[in-house]
Amino acid sequence: MTSKESLSFSQAIQATQSLIEKMNSQQLQETDIEQEISNIVNTKNGGRGFFVAYLTSELSLPDNPSKGIINGLKSSVDVVSELLVKNLAMSSAMTVTHSRNKDISNVRGSQKVCRRTTNLIQKIELDSIKQELEKLRNTIINKDGEYNDFLERWEYDVEQKKAIQEAITNILI
Repeated sequence: MTSKESLSFSQAIQATQSLIEKMNSQQLQETDIEQEISNIVNTKNGGRGFFVAYLTSELSLPDNPSKGIINGLKSSVDVVSELLVKNLAMSSAMTVTHSRNKDISNVRGSQKVCRRTTNLIQKIELDSIKQELEKLRNTIINKDGEYNDFLERWEYDVEQKKAIQEAITNILI
């Protein structure tokens, strides 16, 4: 795959799953990992597919992202910043939803995605991510802002928004 190719959402999921398997069996150098991730996340659909597969993987590899993973994600700052912030919000809110439904398995899954997302945000250390987190937090506090459409689309309630705010605060401290 070259950086000129644009992956569909499902192709990006498949490419990421294949990449994770190769990384897990130590078949790739860090520079190869960086290049493959850069190729996957260079579009919004690619980025969405990458994070779906990476953050939900049953393997432990995503719990400790390597330099190649971090650098690959840094190659598409705008796409990655927005998607990490939205993944943090969604996983935080879904932890609340699954808790209400007493669905322990999915609570654990949402907590894992939230933990992995938080870890990536902290390791990537991009100002653009912090700015997006601030925008989301301000939208929740002021009940208006750049993330209004996102929050309304998912119909997050007060408790879910509070969980999102807490996740943001834990990162921005």
